[in-house]
Amino acid sequence: MIRSSKQRAAFTLVELLVVIAIIGVLVGLLLPAVQAAREAARRMSCSNNFKQIGLSIHNYHSAYNQLPIHGGGTTDPITDRIWRPSEVSNNGRLSWLVGLTPFLEQQGLWEMISNPLNEDSQGSIPPAASGNGGAQAQRGGAGFSPMGPSPDEILYTPWVTELPTFRCPSDPGNGLPALGRTNYAANLGDAAERANQGDWNNFAPIGYNNISSGLSSEMQAAGRGFFTVHKSRRFRDVLDGLANTVAAGEIATDLGDKDARTISLSRGFVFSRSYSPNACDNMVDPERPQFWPAGQATVGAVDGRGFRWAEHLPNFSGFFTAQPPNSPICNEQNAGGSGWYSAGSRHQGGVHVLMGDGAVRFVTDSIDAGNQDALAVNAWRTPGGKSPYGVWGALGTRSAKEVISGDAF
Repeated sequence: MIRSSKQRAAFTLVELLVVIAIIGVLVGLLLPAVQAAREAARRMSCSNNFKQIGLSIHNYHSAYNQLPIHGGGTTDPITDRIWRPSEVSNNGRLSWLVGLTPFLEQQGLWEMISNPLNEDSQGSIPPAASGNGGAQAQRGGAGFSPMGPSPDEILYTPWVTELPTFRCPSDPGNGLPALGRTNYAANLGDAAERANQGDWNNFAPIGYNNISSGLSSEMQAAGRGFFTVHKSRRFRDVLDGLANTVAAGEIATDLGDKDARTISLSRGFVFSRSYSPNACDNMVDPERPQFWPAGQATVGAVDGRGFRWAEHLPNFSGFFTAQPPNSPICNEQNAGGSGWYSAGSRHQGGVHVLMGDGAVRFVTDSIDAGNQDALAVNAWRTPGGKSPYGVWGALGTRSAKEVISGDAF
């Protein structure tokens, strides 16, 4: 046999380094594409979740001839303020999402909510003392009543249950200090006034018969969204047309990093009435405009955006079509008040919104949001008037008779 005298034994070091360099370049080129493909898949999944929620709204309306009430549930004569915790009722603080659970293949969870529950989230029978002070004394060692306690009760299993349909896969938020998170919030319109309490009096005895005539007139003028707190709404109330009105929108949940979109500043009792939507824009960190400065005080760690899917307060499951999506958020006094809460997401450049007809659209951060220096419509300022917040504001009002062009999105 004749052997070649020029047979190679191995690659040289230079050749190996060249190959490794080429592989590194290829990985560097491909990695952004892979990440973009993954985000596209997550974004599609997020959109599909919203479509399921839209279908459930229509099925709910077909069954009950109304929308799920945002700020519904049970009340009691013991709790002396609607914002205080209760373990014998939920103080009428349940969000629109609670009523949708049986229409989202969560019949088991709905049965747990709608019936007495004698076991807590830690497996104790009867439920253990929560450390909630006076609220625990209300229950007197008994189990939870049907429709559950107030939505801040960590021992009530349904309120700490995380439902995949209520979560956008692009949002990495998980676990404590949140209870069950949500990335989908009710559209409460373009005016934030009284959106935390509706027309209910704050004082005992609370309930549907304890309505303040003064607050009713305020809510009639300011509660312009698809949903209105404590009010029963129907599709027929949406005079602008279901296809022209936003029913719900995305919100990003808090990660504990002082993101201005997910943890709010507290500005004072009449903030929503007296300040325009951009009142907090100049308070962000100038070097990191998406975040609050390190020394800026925000609400507590347990009150991050979207931290309680069952809670009706705007901080947790509502938003307003006043500021453009992904704007900084500020509130009145604390997370229990109303305030300027924008839509927000972890997607690049905008948010998904669910229209009243069930369609899902993507709204960019650059959508026309009109005059951000304008004060909101209320009972004393142009009641029933056109939204001052451009196309975005018009999409959020149900009956202001604004015309939405076909290229609004």
